[in-house]
Amino acid sequence: MASFQTAVEIVKRLRRAGFETYLAGGCVRDRLLGREPADYDIATAAAPGEVQALFLRTVEVGAAFGVIRVLADDGEYEVATFRTEGPYVDGRHPASVRFATAKEDVARRDFTINGLLYDPETGQIIDDVGGRDDLAARRIRTIGDPETRFAEDRLRMLRAVRLAAELGFDIDPDAAAAARRLARRLVEVSPERIRDEIVRMVTGPDPGRALGLLQTAALLDVVLPEIAAEVGVPQPEEFHPEGDVFTHTCLALGALHAPSTTLAMATLLHDIGKPPTLIRADRIRFPHHDEVGAAMARVVMERLRFPRRETDRVVFLVGRHMIFKDIKQMREAKVRRLAAEEAFPELLELHRADCAASHKDFSIYEWVRAFLDRLAGEPPLPPPLITGHDLIALGLLPGPRVGQVLRTVENARLDGQIRTRDEALELARRLAGAQSDGSPGRASQTPTGQSRGG
Repeated sequence: MASFQTAVEIVKRLRRAGFETYLAGGCVRDRLLGREPADYDIATAAAPGEVQALFLRTVEVGAAFGVIRVLADDGEYEVATFRTEGPYVDGRHPASVRFATAKEDVARRDFTINGLLYDPETGQIIDDVGGRDDLAARRIRTIGDPETRFAEDRLRMLRAVRLAAELGFDIDPDAAAAARRLARRLVEVSPERIRDEIVRMVTGPDPGRALGLLQTAALLDVVLPEIAAEVGVPQPEEFHPEGDVFTHTCLALGALHAPSTTLAMATLLHDIGKPPTLIRADRIRFPHHDEVGAAMARVVMERLRFPRRETDRVVFLVGRHMIFKDIKQMREAKVRRLAAEEAFPELLELHRADCAASHKDFSIYEWVRAFLDRLAGEPPLPPPLITGHDLIALGLLPGPRVGQVLRTVENARLDGQIRTRDEALELARRLAGAQSDGSPGRASQTPTGQSRGG
């Protein structure tokens, strides 16, 4: 992990070579706030080639922008040449870059609290943008005109929200107003960049506040319209005294503890099926909102370009998050099979957060924990008695019916109804025979061996 000591040594080496150099940006901000920086950035008067000449291990990550990555034993350090930038023609990249002075370099940065420089040799903080005053006021303010800063890179609107939630700061009113005016231009930002900011928000220290700030700044409807649709959607008070669906989602995210990306995204999306399924009859109901929500979650995850594995995991969690209401009535075999799912620990944690954000009745959660503790004290289950190859050898065609029969046979074993491979095969023969003659679940065969029906 990158360290302050190594960063200081890099600064000193550049200075000994005659180049004005400072620690810059977020690492200075975090140290002033008493936080451990995640990384250390260095700003220098040295040109990229001069930086490379001073260090044995370097990587060009943006030489045209004056950025070189210095590789050290404990991490990587970005060393950027002081620069000023021309107009942003595409909402992300400047049309031109010119190497400049330290003061000019600071002036092109995004927020005042990220525009501080630190001289490790003298301990001096160089503040040409009022960043220290904004740190004291706990305020996110742009360097210069906020509309200009946001127009240069639309993603800065999301960064303002993420930083405010992460640090517990407020967004400067002028910056918030500019974000509301430019919110629709976020559609010009790549889905991947939006995804990364959303992930940092929902896995951060105050995800509920991040969602609230997104809504206030008119950004939520642009990047997560499915969540914006939850605002004002009522819930039955006996189960959800906390308020509407949006409030519940914010509280559920806040109940997580250092979540993975998939758990956080599943918690964010777990009730997006409620707005389109709302029924007001004898009471408020959301029939099949878990199934509807799972399909919607896939659309969201794919729109934001999440990897397929993460998408599938989130869809599973959203689609199964209501399963715990019936778990005490399930056969033990079914509970065991559910608990064996790779995603089950996250599913259970989603259930706990769901309870914490609503009725606060954790009795089912505690029952499941006790069940898992009992399982942990038992020897591991042996492998299945039969496989899909055995069923195909019995005459079943490859397809969903094979999995259904295997699950039925495994349930019978877990319930103690069968114990040996021969018993398993006999049960499978009976189940397969029940599907002969072209009945549902298996295609019958013509004399020529070709399937008919369907």
